[in-house]
Amino acid sequence: MKNFALIGVGGYIAVRHLRAIKDTENNLLVALDNFDSVGIMDSYFPDAAFFVEFERFDRHIEKLRRRGTNLDYISICTPNYLHDSHIRMALRSGADAICEKPLVLNPWNIDALVDIEKQYNKKVNTILQLRLHQSIIDLKKKVETGPKDKVYDVDLTYLTSRGNWYYTSWKGDITKSGGIATNIGIHFYDMLTYIFGDVKDNIVHLHEHDRAAGFLQLEKARVRWFLSINYDVLPENIKEKGQRTYRSITVDGNEIEFSDGFFDLHTKSYQDIIKGEGFGLEDARQSINIVHEIRNKEVSPLQGDYHPLAKLPFANHPFKNGKRNK
Repeated sequence: MKNFALIGVGGYIAVRHLRAIKDTENNLLVALDNFDSVGIMDSYFPDAAFFVEFERFDRHIEKLRRRGTNLDYISICTPNYLHDSHIRMALRSGADAICEKPLVLNPWNIDALVDIEKQYNKKVNTILQLRLHQSIIDLKKKVETGPKDKVYDVDLTYLTSRGNWYYTSWKGDITKSGGIATNIGIHFYDMLTYIFGDVKDNIVHLHEHDRAAGFLQLEKARVRWFLSINYDVLPENIKEKGQRTYRSITVDGNEIEFSDGFFDLHTKSYQDIIKGEGFGLEDARQSINIVHEIRNKEVSPLQGDYHPLAKLPFANHPFKNGKRNK
């Protein structure tokens, strides 16, 4: 049985980590979050220690170590801009790190973590669960066994509407979240490069507070992509169903179905990590490079290959252009 700590247990994604620790028959010893409504822990690890202050959390881990109880892993589910710091803390504590996406915000953060891994002889693992989805596995195999010189036409559309709270939270601050492409798109960029190869060109057609669009030329694909958190962008038939999310990936005009099959992917990720087969720093590098470029590149005109939704007009949004309208 492995011993775990979890930083950010009050967050949305943390329950998947709690379940994964439980399902792999391991033990959570201690958790941290500055938000104290974490009753969900009772369903998984009611005996785990809990702290709302980092200093007391850190001291508790030191006490455990002095008593002969070492942590094997520290799982990190905190806001994006804190990942780098919390990964370093995990390695210094003598534990391997398991960190949610995005692993870090900038490519040079990966370079520093490579050195720290070597210094402490520990590993940084990241959750890239789409790589474990059966539909993605099947598509990767199809591409690998297909014609060697074929270049596929791919359209990625991901619309997941968010309310005004989003812009008040850390997610609405590009310096903390990395912006929309980092916050909701990074797992798709990882999946696409995992299947279709390295990036040859990265063009940004649109990058606003509530939407982004661009074109990726990969080794084996031409990818038009569009991301949005604005409800008004959703197709009418999705709104009529009372839904707030629309996701579509087409390859040469054929829809890739992966609406289901997500329930146990974090558990599968943990199983691989515990076996020493988790995804590490270099696995995350390419998607970090992509979103960093998107965040910093100049926007190009809408010409050539671009996603058709990039032409949509902007709605009258209370936070248009990243600032609350008066």
